[in-house]
Amino acid sequence: MPVRVVESSSPSQSSGQDPNSGHASPPSCSLLSVGRCFAGTQNVSSFQKDEAWKVNVRIHGCDLEHGYLCGTMEALNVPLADTPVVTFWEGEIVDAKNYTFFTGKWEATPEDDIKHWSKFQSFTPLLSQIEADGGKSLDLSNYPYIFMRWKEQYFVNVGIDCGLTIAGFYYVCFSCSDGSISGFYYDPNSSPFQKLELKCSNGQQLGFTFSSYELQ
Repeated sequence: MPVRVVESSSPSQSSGQDPNSGHASPPSCSLLSVGRCFAGTQNVSSFQKDEAWKVNVRIHGCDLEHGYLCGTMEALNVPLADTPVVTFWEGEIVDAKNYTFFTGKWEATPEDDIKHWSKFQSFTPLLSQIEADGGKSLDLSNYPYIFMRWKEQYFVNVGIDCGLTIAGFYYVCFSCSDGSISGFYYDPNSSPFQKLELKCSNGQQLGFTFSSYELQ
């Protein structure tokens, strides 16, 4: 939710399986499940300023079979907002079955996709196969990282005049080993490569809590 400004295992490959029916779901991971919370920062630096917001994320829904998840994101120290700003987002899990590495919407071109995914070191072993066939023959079911796109849908507790934009989306990489999350925000009208860094904050039943909001 930025201000608008104007390492890895080798992947396996499927053997001729139908990409619409032969791919398994991403690895089941207890750290990516309903109720999990993550805390960290989003860097919103631009040429005029260097700033990082504190960010909390909670997972509210996760359906690996259909490549879907959703949650809320809370930015705590937004300069133009009197209170923490909460947004509701929906996610697409890249599994070569429901969603591929190519976004195909939200003003993102294939070149934008490759440029952003390549920011993740864990993506490097996948690149050659994606360049060859779009990644349709990749089997990511045992890969130690889960790649996703998060798209904020609406503001939960503030109006659209809060000084933020949710026009773009996040390229996200989730580590199944420790629950850490890295992400980069994409919006042609915002400063590029705003980095999101989160760590699981309730692995030992600890962490933060959100205020109570009703999601509709």
